[in-house]
Amino acid sequence: MTAPTSPDVAIIGSGINALTAAAMLARSGKRVAVFEREAIAGGCMRSETLAEGVTYDPLATTFVLWVTGGAHGALGADLARHGVEFCATDMPTGVLLPDGRALTYTTDRAINVAAFDAAHDGDGAQLARDLDAFGADAELLFGLMGGDPWSKQTAKQLAKETWKRKPRGLATVMGGALQPMRSWLESAFESDLSRALWAPWCLHAGLGPEAAFSGQMGKVIGFALEAASAPVVKGGAVNMVRGLIAIIEEHGGSVRTSAEVAEITREGDRATGLRLASGETIAAKTVLASVTPQQLYGTLAAEPARKDDLRKYRHGKGNFQLHYLLNGPVKWQTEGLEKVQLLHLTPGLDGVSKAGNEAERGMLPEVPTICVGQPCAADPSRAPEGQSVLWLQMPEAPRHVKGDAAGQIDVPADGAWTETLREAFADRIEAILAQHIDGFAESIVTRRAISPADLEGYNMNLVGGDPYGGACTLDQFFLWRPFADSTRHGTDLKGLYHIGASTHPGPGLSGGSGFLVAKELGA
Repeated sequence: MTAPTSPDVAIIGSGINALTAAAMLARSGKRVAVFEREAIAGGCMRSETLAEGVTYDPLATTFVLWVTGGAHGALGADLARHGVEFCATDMPTGVLLPDGRALTYTTDRAINVAAFDAAHDGDGAQLARDLDAFGADAELLFGLMGGDPWSKQTAKQLAKETWKRKPRGLATVMGGALQPMRSWLESAFESDLSRALWAPWCLHAGLGPEAAFSGQMGKVIGFALEAASAPVVKGGAVNMVRGLIAIIEEHGGSVRTSAEVAEITREGDRATGLRLASGETIAAKTVLASVTPQQLYGTLAAEPARKDDLRKYRHGKGNFQLHYLLNGPVKWQTEGLEKVQLLHLTPGLDGVSKAGNEAERGMLPEVPTICVGQPCAADPSRAPEGQSVLWLQMPEAPRHVKGDAAGQIDVPADGAWTETLREAFADRIEAILAQHIDGFAESIVTRRAISPADLEGYNMNLVGGDPYGGACTLDQFFLWRPFADSTRHGTDLKGLYHIGASTHPGPGLSGGSGFLVAKELGA
């Protein structure tokens, strides 16, 4: 569809936050136009063909944050009308240790408690106590994590909670939320298996197990997985993109691909629209930019006063993706893992800490934390009958490689991710998998590795392969994302809003920042 020549809202980028905002605003009657530099829309939501008849998601795949968030509440019915279906098993996650011991986590609290107690008597009861305690505070915590921190609604919520809990009680809750993952796990559980199940999940929040707030994120994830499992989109993440675009277009909006934005135009202190790389200009009353701070303030709406802020803004570790098509089912040597949607292979809490520290220092981890997704367990349509797809993510990969922690892989002098380096690291991961899956090497039909550099090639927002839009440490999160003086999603130009993973409420397939800005603009 042709974009309106003078839309009410012009949106740069087409990831989940951009499409969420566009769909909500278009549905509310605004004329909306989305501009995407790549040849396909979707940002980190995309699907490709691994082999004939085989669909896989090379980047993001799990939508638990979406189905438990406000954007789904606003758009879920329309998405379903356009054929978007979420699939899940009743076993969202689990962990597998090098010695073959495993622990799984289901959507049934009683089953989880029994499994944790089997690992060590008392661990299950403690799990129940911790999740119940989180549930008692869930309205406050989810409101602060996902809501507009500067809104009247948040102010009223804080006033209500202060009245109910008294100032000291509210401070106690907030202070407890800063607990690191290691502190929570070592004080709550006796079994190394219980600790190992949760330890890798802080990585999916862009944090390490020693980081402040990482323990709270473990409880958030446990609560969410128990409530909604780990859903994938039937037929591939691309169908989520198609569904959002269908909502936009049925309300008169448009999504243009291969339409790179070169500049946000302005008059004085107000944004007036866009200039594309082709030279075409688009006048707009409001502009939303789903980009990194460097792109926004360094290029699109250059602001010299932000030079020091951009210098200080940090990106996190890179991600490494690995995808397989296998003949036959996945033959786990440990029983009971066939339905686990996201299974972590790790030596445990210390192993997660060690691999993360190595990646932070620019080293290829000796034993990387491996997240094994089994999309066919929930969505058999991903592959023909008799074949299986594995979706692997390694959240601890250096953006620039200084060396190999195992001293086995040669690293280029310039630290760049080459094809040779990528495949050598993939071999290390494959060797770990082969220790746990019978006949793994013989069952491989196709393998595709995606390095941090490849990720940035997919999407320029993934700087150095960082999928989280910037480090998620406390100093550049919540009120302080992306900058210490950030307020809502406004910018230094009136009418220009910053959305995406680099802004509150941060990364993940929730559509959170797009949802908040759309609401602010009257959707």
